[in-house]
Amino acid sequence: MKEKIRSLLKKRKAIMLSHNYQPPEIQDVADLCGDSLELSIKAAQTDAEVIVFCGVHFMAETASILSPDKTVLLPREDAGCLMADMIEPVGLQAMLDKLPPMPVVTYVNSTAAVKALSTICCTSANVVDVVNSLDADEILMTPDRNLALYAASLTKKKIHTWDGYCPTHDRLKPADVNHARRTYPDAVFMAHPECRPEVLELADVIRSTSGMIRYAEESKKSAFIVGTEIGLLYPLKKANPDKLFYPASSKMLCKNMKKISLEDVARSLELMEGEVKVSENIRQPAFKAVQKMIDLSLSK
Repeated sequence: MKEKIRSLLKKRKAIMLSHNYQPPEIQDVADLCGDSLELSIKAAQTDAEVIVFCGVHFMAETASILSPDKTVLLPREDAGCLMADMIEPVGLQAMLDKLPPMPVVTYVNSTAAVKALSTICCTSANVVDVVNSLDADEILMTPDRNLALYAASLTKKKIHTWDGYCPTHDRLKPADVNHARRTYPDAVFMAHPECRPEVLELADVIRSTSGMIRYAEESKKSAFIVGTEIGLLYPLKKANPDKLFYPASSKMLCKNMKKISLEDVARSLELMEGEVKVSENIRQPAFKAVQKMIDLSLSK
């Protein structure tokens, strides 16, 4: 099946992207693995005509936003994101109408239509830099309340939050972390910013998924408790075969991230099924919000 996929990728002049949470067999056959935004940026810089995104729907949309001339395929159209579904343009506009005028910082884990109503986007890695780059003293952050509270703890700005969250990260409780610490007392606890504030207070390190991989590679420590979706354990072990990685909780499983199979990828390429295309009236304002964030990162 892997050979078949590689042959189809060549035939379609395609590049296959895999998010860090995807199943091991998907990561192994992909051209690039990583965080959703970095994958879309890298894919946009290639001469590939087709992007096969093994992730969830908003990730394929982001690839379409950055690569409007490429065909973007999501092998399973039902692979969605529960957090991205917690906010819609109508609801966001209604909240903006109630608040004084202020910028909207939107996490990339959101739909293109929500990005289109935003001032600038952010990732879990650059959220504090993005917030501090804005002149306004008050900001609305969507859709992840936990990421917004994390940013608020590191800035003097007043941040209004949208009541959305990632169910996988929100599921992790302090009791789970304390149990893991007792079980692996010498391990470093790495937490994702999508976790609850009370969990982040217990963390030794707070990082994005790619940030966790880099930290583990550079750290002199040999054991780590991983406070994010359990799919990250595979790339962590692959990059650091001599180190130990333990899940903070076995409950941190995202079913949507596990939907895509090798068979789905092959079928998608064979039939060119599952195309995700963002319409220009949404793509252009969404692109501006994403590009502002990218430009900020390049200026650092």
